[in-house]
Amino acid sequence: MKRMLMLALAALMLMGTEVSAAGNGIVIDGSTTVGPIAKSFAAYFTKRYGVPVTVSESGSGNGAKSLINGACDIAAMSRDMKTQEIAAARKKGIQPVAHVAALDGIAIVVHPSNPVRGLTKAQIAGIYQGRYTNWREVGGPNSRIVVIQRESNSGTQESFKTLVTGKAVPIMPRAESQASNGAVKSRVSTTPSAIGFIGMGFLDSSVRAVPVDGVKPSVASIRSGTYKLSRKLYFYTSGQPTGSIKQFLALPSTADGRRIISELGFISQ
Repeated sequence: MKRMLMLALAALMLMGTEVSAAGNGIVIDGSTTVGPIAKSFAAYFTKRYGVPVTVSESGSGNGAKSLINGACDIAAMSRDMKTQEIAAARKKGIQPVAHVAALDGIAIVVHPSNPVRGLTKAQIAGIYQGRYTNWREVGGPNSRIVVIQRESNSGTQESFKTLVTGKAVPIMPRAESQASNGAVKSRVSTTPSAIGFIGMGFLDSSVRAVPVDGVKPSVASIRSGTYKLSRKLYFYTSGQPTGSIKQFLALPSTADGRRIISELGFISQ
């Protein structure tokens, strides 16, 4: 009996049938920015191939923890995995492998009624560090700046600090924290003196993206690298994927995958 069981397991391995975190199907956890791509891919993949895919949006940091703890098959992340996360993974025998899902730009957003038509990266850093507290100091009206940031486990927060203020530079204590791109957008859209930052895929007419150093976030400026707040969005796996996980991760390079990414406001690599 034992010999038959071993032969059956060996046969499954030869067929490329990987053991997923859910036991059946694919489990994804992580970034709220990558979430719309992950959820749209999941719906497409399940409908086309009959493989269930579950998606949780707990933030990039928690996605990395889930992968390290074997609680998910794919960690969705809007930033590179940190050195200490990679070290923690390797201690548990996990070799994180990054797969680019799409390209994105971090849009600096204000209320549509805000007359400021552009900011420099230095001015944005100054606002978030508390050097500028009134819009008139950066060319706007006499109004206190309401500063909106993301919570600490957010990959978008990490990317913003890396690209704008510097990783080691603290954000002003008075900045409000919101849990998702949608929450930041909602707060800015209802607060005339607010400023926030969101993934480009979340832009709509309820907020206005200001040019940074004279460049608007767009498909062309992000692809060319002229928009300086550009970044890659990732799916991380434990080792090289096989079976249905490998098939899922090939979606960004397919015609349907590129169409889905574009429809969501993101950019194919």
